[in-house]
Amino acid sequence: MIEVSPIPAFDDNYIWLLTRPGTHACAVVDPGDEDPVIERLQASGLELRAILITHKHGDHVGGIRGLKERWPGAVVYGPAGEPIKSLERRLHGGDRITLNDLGVTFDVLDVPGHTEGHIAYHDANDGMLFCGDTLFAAGCGRVFSGTFEQLSDSLVRIGRLPPRTRLYCAHEYTLANLGFAAWVEPDSAALAERTGRDEACRARGEPTVPSTVADELATNPFMRTDQPAVIDAASRWAARPLGDRADVFRALRTWKDKDYD
Repeated sequence: MIEVSPIPAFDDNYIWLLTRPGTHACAVVDPGDEDPVIERLQASGLELRAILITHKHGDHVGGIRGLKERWPGAVVYGPAGEPIKSLERRLHGGDRITLNDLGVTFDVLDVPGHTEGHIAYHDANDGMLFCGDTLFAAGCGRVFSGTFEQLSDSLVRIGRLPPRTRLYCAHEYTLANLGFAAWVEPDSAALAERTGRDEACRARGEPTVPSTVADELATNPFMRTDQPAVIDAASRWAARPLGDRADVFRALRTWKDKDYD
C-alpha cells in the first residue's frame, strides 16, 4: 500500500510524498519548492520517479526545474489544459496513469474552477484523491481563471466519491475555513466536533489533512450547497433568493472573499 506523507513548504503548503515500503522509488505532488523535497528525499535515500501537478500556480510548479536537475529521469505529469511548459505527460480527465515503480494507478479527474484546467489524481484502490486547490479541508479554492459554475460542479463530483476517500489538499487552511463554516452553520454539532478535533491536531503540531469525503459532506459549506441551512444562510447574505447549487456556491464564495478572508 502506498504511504503518503506531507513535506511542508512556504507558510502553509503541503507537497505530498508518495512512497511504498520495500522500494526507494517515490513521487511527489505539487512541488512548489524543490529545496524541502530534495532535503527529505536525500535524508531518506529516495529516488524521485514522478512529479504530479494539479494546476499552474507557482506554489505548485515552482520546484519542477530544480527537481528535474537533480533527478532527470522523473516524469512530470500535469493538466493538458494549462500553460505549464515543463510537463512531459499532458493529461485530460478520463486518462489513467500507472506509476510502475510504486505500483499505483491514478484516474485523472477534471476539477476546474480554481483554474481553468485543474485536475485531480484519484486512486480508487487505496481510496485517495490528490485535489490540489480545488477542495480544501472545510473549504475550497478561490475562483481565479476558472468559473464559479465550474468549481461548484467540481465539488459536487468530488462529493460523489466513496465517503471514506481520503482527500489530500495542498494547504493547511483548515482552522480558518472552519471559522467561516461556523458563520454559515453556527448550530452544527458536526462542525463543532470537527473544530475541536482539528484544533487539537494543530496544537500537537500535526496536519489536519487528509480529510475524507464524509468529513466534507458533513461540515464544508461549499460541499453542502444543497442543504437548507446553507441555502438559507447564503440567501440572507446575498439578500435575494438563490437558485441552483452553483448560485448558492457563488454567494458563499463571494461572501467568504469579501467578509472573511
